[in-house]
Amino acid sequence: MSLLHLIVVAMVQGLTEFLPISSSAHLILVPLAGDWPDQGPTIDIAVHLGTLGAVMLYFRKDVAVMAMGLLSLLLGRPDAGARLFLLVMAGTLPALAAGYLLASQGFMEVLRSPLIIAWTTVLFGLLLWAVDRTCLRINSMEQLGFAAVLLIGLAQILALIPGTSRSGITITAARALGFERVDAARISLLLSMPIILAAAGYAGFGVVQGGQLSLGLDALVAAALAFLTALLAVALMMRWLRHASYTPFVIYRLALGAGLLYWLYA
Repeated sequence: MSLLHLIVVAMVQGLTEFLPISSSAHLILVPLAGDWPDQGPTIDIAVHLGTLGAVMLYFRKDVAVMAMGLLSLLLGRPDAGARLFLLVMAGTLPALAAGYLLASQGFMEVLRSPLIIAWTTVLFGLLLWAVDRTCLRINSMEQLGFAAVLLIGLAQILALIPGTSRSGITITAARALGFERVDAARISLLLSMPIILAAAGYAGFGVVQGGQLSLGLDALVAAALAFLTALLAVALMMRWLRHASYTPFVIYRLALGAGLLYWLYA
């Protein structure tokens, strides 16, 4: 990879992973737009681990609470931290099961079409806008229960289609259930941690089996850049949502989707 290609991939992953605009779509489109070869699995793993580190650092208090909750659960003394840990796991399992099934059967590559990305970018962007504009804001993080998180987790399965956006669809589901904008984003970001870890682990296992693992300087630079840009993106989004809506992200999605559709059909 050239240095420019490496920087672009890392920063695109960092900026888009947690914003409701689909990082998977952007990573597919980057090689097409730049006329570059695919960045390969090692760089993909590196940038995902970088973004995982960023969200864990930003939500370090929640991470610590869940870690202590897991310990208390293992000791047979479940507490509030154990409940949060179990909620996150319950919201993660549907997408993990569906993702493993699709990946093991070789269906994931079929979904990487630019045409699919264009339409999902537009349609799920409009859905986010409609839900965010019309749904009440009556629930906070404290009201999150297993029924609600399971529904959000089921919605997360749709994110296996590139262009849908994992954060976008989980935020949409949380807002449809009446959660405040900031809390909807917080729920989405907490659910991202085990998903990213599982995806990186699955990809890493395949790379090791194929003897392709090469943790060189490129991977370290990519991980560091993805970490820094993801941390900045999360902090800015959470600050924005304290006093504004998801509309700017929807506008971006519509512009991107319209541009892709024009390119594909024209």
